[in-house]
Amino acid sequence: MWVSASEEGEASKRVIPYDFSQPTTLAREHMRILETGFETFSRHWGTQLVAYLRTTARVHFDSVELVTYDDYVASLPPTTAMLVLSVEGGRRSGVLQIPLETVLDWIDRMLGGRGSYGKVPNRDLTEIEQELLRQLMVRVLNDLDYSFSSIMPLDTALKTIQYTPQAVQVVAASTPVLVSTFTQEVEGAPAMPSTLMLPAEGIVEALRNSMEREETSADDRKLIEQQRVELDRAVQEVPVDVTVRLRQVGITPREVVGLNVGDTLPLHQSAAEPLEVVVGDMVLAHAAVGTSGSRLAGLIVDTKRNTDDN
Repeated sequence: MWVSASEEGEASKRVIPYDFSQPTTLAREHMRILETGFETFSRHWGTQLVAYLRTTARVHFDSVELVTYDDYVASLPPTTAMLVLSVEGGRRSGVLQIPLETVLDWIDRMLGGRGSYGKVPNRDLTEIEQELLRQLMVRVLNDLDYSFSSIMPLDTALKTIQYTPQAVQVVAASTPVLVSTFTQEVEGAPAMPSTLMLPAEGIVEALRNSMEREETSADDRKLIEQQRVELDRAVQEVPVDVTVRLRQVGITPREVVGLNVGDTLPLHQSAAEPLEVVVGDMVLAHAAVGTSGSRLAGLIVDTKRNTDDN
């Protein structure tokens, strides 16, 4: 319920009374995600109108709010086109409300006319007109599903078309619902508002779960990065055994068994050829024979990076 208050010297202000019996509100982050989804839907909806009406058309997203279903119905005109939707594969219900004058104008254009806004008295749609509207709504609802795919699978479908909002009870009167408002602008017709009502319970729950997953993922990424840094630091300080060796020589088991004290093994390595610096089975560098004080040492002459081609 909106209450207008006027004061001398100030413009009229709209005041929304807070209902403590229904303190449900939308978080700012949730609101922004919903706005993005509805803005995407409005652009696709406008594209479908251009294709079906064969004229210039645009759909603007205006706002989204969380209200009760009773308050939503009370805000609608006595007679309008109420497209009752199944949501989440029939688990829940929604409503796409479009002024009846706008629907009749669309149908006239789809049949090849130039628009009949305000020229045809408001009436129920015929079976042919309902079928034409259903064909358009199939594409529009597909775009709605696509626009919300990053939030949750809506899986919407058109069930019935009603004309008296007060007689359409798709959910309980006190049930919280999301109501988004759009404005259609079709060439040759006045801009008219439409509304989309979706059940709040499933969508808000999906938004909360999505944010929890993002926060958890962020914490996990931070933990993984910290673990990687600590692992790198630990690896740099792990002691390893380094071996400086001559070229390996291959001999048979019979020759090994027949070795005696004083036997000589040919190494097939010249005195000028560098030795191998090995960690495990990996050759990391080459070294020349040298000394360090009174000790024998290896002087590194080149390094190499081992790669696994497999």
